[in-house]
Amino acid sequence: MIKAGIIGATGYAGAELARILYGHKGVEIIWLGSRSYIDKPYASIYQNMFELIEGDCLDDRMDELVGRADVVFTATPQGFLASVMKEEYLRQAKFVDLSADYRIKDVRVYEQWYQIEHKSPQFIEEAVYGLCEVNREKIKAARLVANPGCYTTCSILTAYPLVKEGIIDPDTLIIDAKSGTSGAGRGAKVNNLFCEVNENIKAYGVATHRHTPEIEEQLGYAAGKPFRINFTPHLVPMNRGILVTAYASLARRADGSFPSESEIRAVYETYYGGEKFVRVLKPGVFPETRWVEGSNFVDINFLVDERTGRVIMMGALDNLIKGAAGAAVQNMNLLFGLPETEGLEFAPLFP
Repeated sequence: MIKAGIIGATGYAGAELARILYGHKGVEIIWLGSRSYIDKPYASIYQNMFELIEGDCLDDRMDELVGRADVVFTATPQGFLASVMKEEYLRQAKFVDLSADYRIKDVRVYEQWYQIEHKSPQFIEEAVYGLCEVNREKIKAARLVANPGCYTTCSILTAYPLVKEGIIDPDTLIIDAKSGTSGAGRGAKVNNLFCEVNENIKAYGVATHRHTPEIEEQLGYAAGKPFRINFTPHLVPMNRGILVTAYASLARRADGSFPSESEIRAVYETYYGGEKFVRVLKPGVFPETRWVEGSNFVDINFLVDERTGRVIMMGALDNLIKGAAGAAVQNMNLLFGLPETEGLEFAPLFP
């Protein structure tokens, strides 16, 4: 059995990790870390785990945890893992970090967008960006996996094949994204109160959202060159889910023509036809958050707008699962040579 520890186990992503790992036949949860609830029974915080997960919340004593765990999940705020990481920890356990601490390779970019000093930049280069559908082989050999962000997972997977194959002009890419309120975390914030969120939709982080450089960096690798995007997230009054609608100009071929709908569909099928957790929908069926809720799936489709010479790309996922905890377990499975789908083959919930 893989012995797993979770730091930040009482946040929404951490709780989803605990729930998924509880049902994973190859894992034993040996540590539920939470500074806010030390010594309190875990099931008293998340009553859905009553008589399922025993034990009290512990703190974040990393020295002790790495001596007991095979894998450590850190579902913590930005800066936590970077502030405590040591080489000796990586020699004792594998790490899957759900924060942004090791996602961005240029430490200056990280510090600019997150407005904190990175305390362990020496580990950034070896960290593997944990988007399994893109970096599967690199993840298998990693010690430290930087689990992708929720907006970024949906945005990257939606556009990746067309960027990689030069089907679109990446410099024209615009990403409009909408998320449920669980994406903001479990902390008490006025802007997330029911009366503030209900019956409302709003843009936030306009031109400044911290996932922007992560999307740019990863799609830049696909394009083979750096580029910039417009990324605008929105908050919608639902618990969970992300819907991305991305727009880009199609790249003209030498004869002046654009790629056809059937050619673009063939590209998506080439990239994702063998992927368990990426579902390319049938023509005319567009992604909806309700059809991926509670699952590790991301649904993707597109439409060619011949009038404007653009393609409209759409993706939907559950921000707490494929956008966080499910992806983390998918990464863990790869790290330990397990079937990638182990513990994750549950159908979406509806209604």
